[in-house]
Amino acid sequence: MMMDRRTFIKAVGVLGASLFLQTYKSDMAKALNELPETKIVWLHGVECTGCSISMLDGESPDIVELLQIFNLNLLYQEVLMMQQGIFVDGKPANNSELNSEILLDEILEHERGYILISEGGVPNGPDGSGKYLILGGRPYKEVYERAAKNASVIVAIGQCATHSGVNAAESDVSELLDHRGIAFTLEDSSKGIVDLLSINTPVININGCPAHPDWVFLTIGALALRKIRVPEDLPEVLDRWKRPKVFYPPDHTVHDNCPRRGFYDRGEFDLTVGGEKCLWKLGCKGPYSHADCATRHWNGHRNFCPQAGSPCIGCVQAGFPDSTRPFYVEIEDTGIVGTDLDTIAGVAIGGALLAAGAHAIRRTVLKKPEEKKDISEEHAPEKTGDEK
Repeated sequence: MMMDRRTFIKAVGVLGASLFLQTYKSDMAKALNELPETKIVWLHGVECTGCSISMLDGESPDIVELLQIFNLNLLYQEVLMMQQGIFVDGKPANNSELNSEILLDEILEHERGYILISEGGVPNGPDGSGKYLILGGRPYKEVYERAAKNASVIVAIGQCATHSGVNAAESDVSELLDHRGIAFTLEDSSKGIVDLLSINTPVININGCPAHPDWVFLTIGALALRKIRVPEDLPEVLDRWKRPKVFYPPDHTVHDNCPRRGFYDRGEFDLTVGGEKCLWKLGCKGPYSHADCATRHWNGHRNFCPQAGSPCIGCVQAGFPDSTRPFYVEIEDTGIVGTDLDTIAGVAIGGALLAAGAHAIRRTVLKKPEEKKDISEEHAPEKTGDEK
């Protein structure tokens, strides 16, 4: 496409996949005349295949149109493949057309430079063996290592792959299972599977439980069109969690554009599900969740969780789910972007009116008299000797 890289990245951030492709249809047609084939290997680790289902729910393009539009060759994807396995109709299947394990072996033996899409985490347990997930008689950990080292870039989609998500959540068996994300396990980069296996392939994380089809489709499209050069552009394009900043803006949260935001500013909160007011009291994590859900929307760009009546549970955040649970309980002492609500209230009362501090002001006003501080005095300018 003729547009430069910065314009392209800006466009994919503002537009959904369908509107982007409609807007630049003629440019895409010209680009396809010279667009080389991009090969894709899509592996599934420990997960629920929810991200594959999310991709299948993508509209205009759907996943088949995506492959055609960007000249992608999907070499392997367990959920979508027609291969049957070791036996077909009671007879051994000894070729790659029928046996997916043979197909994967052939791909890993001969192919290089493909985009590896990683869906799901990689078990390292028990005791570093990786045997808690076996694929074709081999630990998935070993299969993944081969695939990752032959790839040009890894695109980890969904929270299980990006940070191991629910697989690494605190439990009695989490250490035994030792599930790893690709570049991170929860918030720890030293426990990512690429670090453990000394894999140097660059990683792009598409967070979410599940990931939005636009986030995945447009990232793959940008790679196929060479609008994201790997690894040169990654430090500029990605945030510290290796997420594309265009979809996960560091300076923007779900809360900023939530249609319920006005109720928050007025200190009006729902205490039970089904209302129209702010969902903060029901545990909404929108103020801490960096994603464009509120402007991009889900389900064919129609709505998103708080709009549909559910509090945001912070599924795009690195430490999810441990860092955002309990999901439906208010984080009473914390406000927007990690600020203390009483501090916000103090600044708002003692200084200028802060819309985002309305809830905090309400909390301060409702405190018992003996619990209140003289906030106006505390934040007032220091008096001169004559004023004293």
